[in-house]
Amino acid sequence: MKIIRAEHLGMCFGVRDAIALAVDAARHEPLTVLGDLVHNETVLTELRVQGIRFQRRPEEVATRNVMVTAHGASDHARNQARTRGLNVIEATCPLVHLAHRALAKLVMEGFHPVIIGKRDHVEVRGLTEDLIAFEVVLSAEAVTKLSERPRFGVVAQTTQPIERVRELVQLVRERFPASEVRFVDTVCQPTKQRQNAAVELAQQCDVVIVIGGAHSNNTHELVATSHRYCARVHHVQTAEDVLAEWFVRTQTVGITAGTSTPDSIIDEVERHLVALATRNEFSPSAARLEPHRA
Repeated sequence: MKIIRAEHLGMCFGVRDAIALAVDAARHEPLTVLGDLVHNETVLTELRVQGIRFQRRPEEVATRNVMVTAHGASDHARNQARTRGLNVIEATCPLVHLAHRALAKLVMEGFHPVIIGKRDHVEVRGLTEDLIAFEVVLSAEAVTKLSERPRFGVVAQTTQPIERVRELVQLVRERFPASEVRFVDTVCQPTKQRQNAAVELAQQCDVVIVIGGAHSNNTHELVATSHRYCARVHHVQTAEDVLAEWFVRTQTVGITAGTSTPDSIIDEVERHLVALATRNEFSPSAARLEPHRA
């Protein structure tokens, strides 16, 4: 059984920086994070062990320092925290900041804002909470429900697949041919890289394992993308979730992972796959720890 890692996978720089900032801040003074710093339960458990607390609302925070997550927040949420006398530490990914600035510029220039993303996702809430009027769409059906406006300004949640985003932008343009539709591409480069690498990987594999948190949007998108090119795709959070029966009559297994997944978990899953291959008497030369790049 041959085991292949995607060319791009796992934790992105924005998540790494947010974790490092939280750990450093907690060394000096008790810290509470507003929401989940990242969407990976293993990472959150490790942070709790280091004394970092997590709360959903500013009024629940019992420490002086509070941190905004890598997914960002609205100015309204930050101001709520400051009004309570909390010291706000910023861990928002720089690429999420870019999305906020792009959206604000569109609104300032008179465009009606349309955000392509999941309405209840923390990043989308952060993008929209400061707006008076806006639309959130994630499907062709949602586009059909838009009302006509002279000008639409479109951005996307940073972890949306760029192909879906472009398709929905085109649908907006087709539905409102008389309107000006300005699209600013805010899908982040790490998401694009991992999506493209997942396509290349899935085309080569009998089975694809996608590693990531249960609530990670970009991980779920990697699963959906992989399914388009490989019939046997499994989403796992840790090596313990991997089942031997998935690999019956399997020659090639691919591994990819979401942007909140630590390298250590990816390595553990790969070691587990190698152990399964060895126990099932697959070719020893194929079961190797050194990853083959797609």
